[in-house]
Amino acid sequence: MGLLTQPVTCLDEAAMRNLGTGIAEAGIGQSFLSPLQEPSRCTTTLLATLLERVSEALDESPVPSTEWRALQDVLGPDLLTRLLGISSSSLQRYASGERGTPDNIAARLHFLALLVGDLAGAYNDIGVRRWFDRRRELLNGATPAEALGEEWSPEDDGPRRVRELSSALAFSPAT
Repeated sequence: MGLLTQPVTCLDEAAMRNLGTGIAEAGIGQSFLSPLQEPSRCTTTLLATLLERVSEALDESPVPSTEWRALQDVLGPDLLTRLLGISSSSLQRYASGERGTPDNIAARLHFLALLVGDLAGAYNDIGVRRWFDRRRELLNGATPAEALGEEWSPEDDGPRRVRELSSALAFSPAT
């Protein structure tokens, strides 16, 4: 989602503070983030609960202002416009802030940010880009890009199946 200032390589105290700061700056989780500023004072049970709440809040909170840049960096503008179903001029206007991102596009953008987050654990950027155009048996022979369809919404059947496929990679012991 582009919220972290540094990559997380170890879930230590600095990473927890970085996470808390990035999320707070996006206006997410204000009511429960303060313990992440001093994680050494938290029990492991409290930290686990906080991380679950953070995960749920992130899933439900699009942040186009950071997601545009993060997704362009990984997917590139051509693939991103194709997956979102928008023109390159719209991408430029939304990403630059010249025009506000419509809610339906923000929802798609956020969905793709979560999807790319799942894939990033298994693939490098090139692999992530190629993943969208590879036929998948679990999608009845369609590619993930095809399964998204046109004018799609994250709640639609095709996108839900694509997310299930990417989530399986994120939690696979083989990654």
